[in-house]
Parts: sequence; C-alpha cells; structure tokens
Amino acid sequence: MESTKLNLQRNFFSENENVILESGNFWASTFVFKSGVCGLRIKNEKGEMTILPYQGQQIWHASFCGKELVMKSTFSEPVPTTDYLATYGGFLLHCGATAMGSPSENDKHPLHGELPNMQYEEAYIELGEDDNGRYIIVGGKAHYCIGFKMNYNAEPQIKLYETETVASVSMTITNLRCQPMEYMYLCHINFHPVDGSRLVYSAPADAEHIKVHHNVPANMPANKAAALSEYMVNIAETPELHNVIDPTYQIYDPEIVFTVKYNSDDDGNAHCMQLMPDGDAFYVAFQPSQLPYGVRWISRTGDEDALGMVLPATAEHKGYTYSKENGDIRLIDGGKSVTLNVTVGYLDSENAMRVNNMIKGLI
Repeated sequence: MESTKLNLQRNFFSENENVILESGNFWASTFVFKSGVCGLRIKNEKGEMTILPYQGQQIWHASFCGKELVMKSTFSEPVPTTDYLATYGGFLLHCGATAMGSPSENDKHPLHGELPNMQYEEAYIELGEDDNGRYIIVGGKAHYCIGFKMNYNAEPQIKLYETETVASVSMTITNLRCQPMEYMYLCHINFHPVDGSRLVYSAPADAEHIKVHHNVPANMPANKAAALSEYMVNIAETPELHNVIDPTYQIYDPEIVFTVKYNSDDDGNAHCMQLMPDGDAFYVAFQPSQLPYGVRWISRTGDEDALGMVLPATAEHKGYTYSKENGDIRLIDGGKSVTLNVTVGYLDSENAMRVNNMIKGLI
C-alpha cells in the first residue's frame, strides 16, 4: 500500500508550536524547547508522544488514555548535549552502538555509547496504511564514522497505528565498512513506577532466571549502604519480593540492576508488564533472539523515580570490556545491516488481562 513521506527541515521548528500534519486521527506539530532542542509531537486517537528528531531520536515523553508513562526526573526538558547524564529524563533512548553500558576502568567509551544523544542529519514523518490499518512513522538517519575503525548509519523508526496505544520501535544499524563491525545495543525504556503495581513477565521468578547485580556505591552512608545491601541479598534469594512495587520495604536508592532471562512465545516474543492497581498496564515486548538480555533497572531516589522494568539488550550493562570477555559482542558483516525491534506502550485493562493470561502460559 502507498505511503506519504515528509522530510523534516530545521526551519519547521520554532518557539511557537506549529501543526505540520493533520490526517484523520493523526496530528503532528513541531516546536523548540526553551533549551533549544527541537521537539516533534505526534498524536493519534488514544494519546501522544514527543520525539527529539535531531537528538538521538529519543522519545522524550509519552502518554496514552490519560496515563503518563515516563519516569520522574530532575529535567523538565531535554538539554542540547551528548553527555548522557546531562540530559536524562526521556522515556526511550537508543544505547550503543560501538559500546553500551557503564564503562569499567578498562573502557574508554562514554556511558551507554554514542547513540543516546547522537545528532541526526535526516528526520522524517511517514503516513501509510497496511493490513493492520493506518499508521504514522517517525524516523531518521545519522552517520557515525571514525577513520580506520568505524563507519555506520543508524536508522531508527517509531511506528504508531491510528487507534493503538503501543508503538513499534526499531533501530537499523548498517555497517558501511568492508570489515565486520562489532556492535552492542540496549533500548533504555524509563517508565514511571506506580505503587501497588505488580510486575508480570515471561520469566520464572527464581535465581536461575533473575540475577541481582550487588553493587553498593562506596560513598553511601554506612546505615544506608547496609540497608541497600541487605535488600539486594533478600531479593537475590527470593526474587518474587520485588514483583509488587511497594516502597514500605523496597530500597532502590540510588538504583538496583537485574538481569532477567526471558521465555518467548510461539512468535519469538518475550513480554513484560507493570500491571497497575486499576487493571491497566505499561508494556514492553521484544525478541530474545535479537536482544537476549532483559536488563531491569529501578531507581527511586525521591528526585528520580524510574522503572526500567525491561531494557532489551545484546549484553549486560557493564560496558564493552566485560561484554567482550563474556562473548556478548555481536558482529555485522561488511555492507550488511541488522534491525532490532521493541514494542512499547500502554494496555487498557482488557488487553492487560489478555497479556497477563498469555504470560502465565509461558512460565
């Protein structure tokens, strides 16, 4: 079926929000944050997303059916920088591709690599229709090149159907060199945690499938460090303790990171939900054949409140050297591409119950 593509230009963006597209239940507008970062807002029948078309193609904000999905942070808007933590508060960030995770003392790469705030030369909106209905796509292209080492294109897409509350997000990496290219990737999805919610995911809640990374910052006060360490030991021994979001006994200050080994359905998809007290859910699906590690990151400091219930990834979060030693660095042959896919968004109570029952059958 035919589609229509609109290539975005920087002169489309100004301090005043301007509608640049209206089609049926789709609506798109451009604006500039006070910081100077360009923003693109897209809406469908059920909700909206704000995307940074030229800075990492991040999804900065998302809401569906009146529910805010994104974490709480100290940033009210994005900042024009490539420093990962100097502009941290977005809903979805692409991480990688030459390296990913927290660099060790043997690593030279920045935190989570060059992709999160990479500057994009091209950005576009596409409208079309397929067997699943009418859709809108936001995408772009960035080129990353280091002489004699690395030369690749990054081409992400966000696809949203007219009446849906979940989006299909992909990242295509094309190796432009003749030699194979090493790559790493993590999709950093930062939901807002809702107290009383239950984590439902296609993995047994046992020590074989859930690993707690016992990392207590050295500069923490002794009493806080002891409490955090004790909680980590408890959930490592009894992982189901962390399945219900309950701040009365849980400690995620500054953070706890897990690695979860997921089971897949017949279509190769793994599933994870934050099932909320009113019956609806925040949702992620991915393919472990592409992204074998389900990293879980939770941070509840008072200033930050984030539930990275699953960050689909090619490796754990410990940087290039650790991943190289563990055989988790992947390769793209010269001139070839790889595409990595994640589904993310919101489920109403009816769809949440359907997915909940399906997950039960996988564990």
